[in-house]
Amino acid sequence: MDDSLITLTGKFTYILFRNEGNFYTAAKFEVNDEKGRVISVTGNIPEIITGIQYRINGNYIEHPRYGMQFQIQTLAKLLPTEKEGVVRYLSGVNFPGIGKKTAERIVDVLGEDCLTLIREDNAILEKIGDLSERQINAIIEGLQIDNGMEELAKFLNIHGLSQRNLSKITRIYGKEALSKLNENPYRLIEEVDGFGFKTADKIGKSLGISDTDNRRLYALLVSLVSDLCMRDGNSYVRLETLETTFFKELGSLTCDFEAIFDEAILKHQIYREDNRVFPIAQYDAEIGIARFLAEFPYQFIDPYDPKLLLSYLEDIQEHLGITYDETQIQAIEVFFERPFMIMTGGPGTGKTTVVNAMIKLFKLMYPSSSIICAAPTGRAAKRLAEVTGINATTIHSLLQWDLETNTFGKNDEEPILADLLIVDEFSMVDNWLFYNLLLASKRIKKICFIGDKDQLPSVGPGCVLRDLMQSNEFSLIELKHIYRQESDSDVINLAHAINTGNVNVEEYHHDVKFFACMPEDIRRNILMMVEDALQKGYSIDDIQILSPMYAGVAGIDYLNNALQEAFNPPAKDKAEVKSGYMTFREGDKILQLKNQPDDDVYNGDIGVLVEIIDAKHAEDHKTTIICQFGEIIVEYKPENWINITLAYCISVHKSQGSEYPIVIMPITRRHAGMLQRKLIYTGVTRARKALIILGELEAFKRGIQVLELHPRETTLTQKLKQYVNGDYGF
Repeated sequence: MDDSLITLTGKFTYILFRNEGNFYTAAKFEVNDEKGRVISVTGNIPEIITGIQYRINGNYIEHPRYGMQFQIQTLAKLLPTEKEGVVRYLSGVNFPGIGKKTAERIVDVLGEDCLTLIREDNAILEKIGDLSERQINAIIEGLQIDNGMEELAKFLNIHGLSQRNLSKITRIYGKEALSKLNENPYRLIEEVDGFGFKTADKIGKSLGISDTDNRRLYALLVSLVSDLCMRDGNSYVRLETLETTFFKELGSLTCDFEAIFDEAILKHQIYREDNRVFPIAQYDAEIGIARFLAEFPYQFIDPYDPKLLLSYLEDIQEHLGITYDETQIQAIEVFFERPFMIMTGGPGTGKTTVVNAMIKLFKLMYPSSSIICAAPTGRAAKRLAEVTGINATTIHSLLQWDLETNTFGKNDEEPILADLLIVDEFSMVDNWLFYNLLLASKRIKKICFIGDKDQLPSVGPGCVLRDLMQSNEFSLIELKHIYRQESDSDVINLAHAINTGNVNVEEYHHDVKFFACMPEDIRRNILMMVEDALQKGYSIDDIQILSPMYAGVAGIDYLNNALQEAFNPPAKDKAEVKSGYMTFREGDKILQLKNQPDDDVYNGDIGVLVEIIDAKHAEDHKTTIICQFGEIIVEYKPENWINITLAYCISVHKSQGSEYPIVIMPITRRHAGMLQRKLIYTGVTRARKALIILGELEAFKRGIQVLELHPRETTLTQKLKQYVNGDYGF
């Protein structure tokens, strides 16, 4: 410890201010001395609990406005020894699954010095008869974590890292965290979620690791392969691009690139195929997809009676008062003839109608069969359930995804049990997710994927729908005809016109409006448009602004702030809290940014912030944000606020899988780096009733002429040909 630092012990009594974005905290601290002094303290504190004992290290400073303060450099919780403190400690964040009642029972059985006793011999927990193995492990690991936290906190502080990383690292490494980081800080990249090369390199440099140290060079190369693929959506990076980027990162330094490259191959972190270099996860995914589909199905469903099928189909048409066209009937027949099929089509082409027929007929033909419907996002799953009448789930939820380990409970050893799997919005599925879905599908007898080939591809690497279609190895039905009841929709007509690259903005007068204005006027015009819609009876949830970019006067960040200020301004009866540069306020429209499977909310879900509970009223003394997504209520502690943002304006990518009554899309020449046909088409097709495109219309016209800014590079199509029919290109 730095000899110049002052050490105090005591407890936090009151939190004056806390920024949950960077954990900067101002609080009152009661010192353990004869006078019982209460001092003002400040510092970046990732976790703070009032009423329990801490050891704090730091120095006194004179603040020009607030006077004398103690500035905390590091701190550590001390083990409490009285019942109230022990109960509060054991029911804290480091002990998942241990609530207040369980903590009280532990103290009642083992006594107030139970924490010391458990540290000395954790077998003593067996005296608490009804503790589960998971709870026992949580207590043991929580105590180990706290035991090493002080030294780790010092380590992070010395090496310039925020204290917010503390709990993440200790959860992975426990009491071995320090030794593992000292040995090789670059292991953080692969082993702890959220750590990239720059953060690990910061520690490495502080530890004196040379820029040409093999540990650093190896981590840089492996990180670049993954980062470049994630950035561009490709499943591989070209060797020359990798080598050029690698040496650009090194600057004037030199090293043996081939030796580092060969080491990464030997350690099974990357794979080379000619001049293509894959992250091993992407290579395994492409090979796994091709192998599975080449061998599917592993179990066959009973043959069907074609005459009985057509008889049932006639009954359904008569009951619904519709007539399926030739392509739709072909889709239904192929669905029953083949174990695997893909159906694609744009808006208004009847995909939903056909899927409903498939499901109804499947139930009639196979009454005892089981059907699972899934989609990439929560909203898409909800919409699929509404139109099919069958419960639908997200793919992540179906696969029982574990957030902490990034693994799936459903896999080749614990497969999904169903006869039929239907997946909607398939264009959004990336290589890795598709591979894991197939791994868990070996007991499924029939699979149908539905998507729109003209929408944006997945956020993650891969272009699965395109690759499956281009392989020509699978049954594919493309619905093209727009039905009469849909042909009056300007939105649908515009979407199909965009795909021809020929749009006359003068032709649209009903549910599509083009509004020309300068970029500087977009904010004012959007506010007026939203106000007009609200006065006509729409709610803020019915209206979605979609922007191609985050920055600028027509960007997501700027428009979110403007819309929040206009339609959910500060009020005495509305609590609010700061998180970094953003303010969250009760009543805000909220977007989920990350999958939280335990809470059944997923990336892209939109909800409303219903309540903010102040830290002093919360049981764990943490300010809590409560959001509602449909019928689901989710609590967000400060460490999870990074998982949400304002949703008045969102990106087109985040809107995929959703529909909104009204969509407003600002488009300017400043968006040129993002504008392409698929992006504009995807945004347009999110509108259910009305669409307004405003800004520089010339930018819109140019954008729809750009087929793809950067066509994705994968080898899945080639691998499918190789594995399905043995075409190895000889």
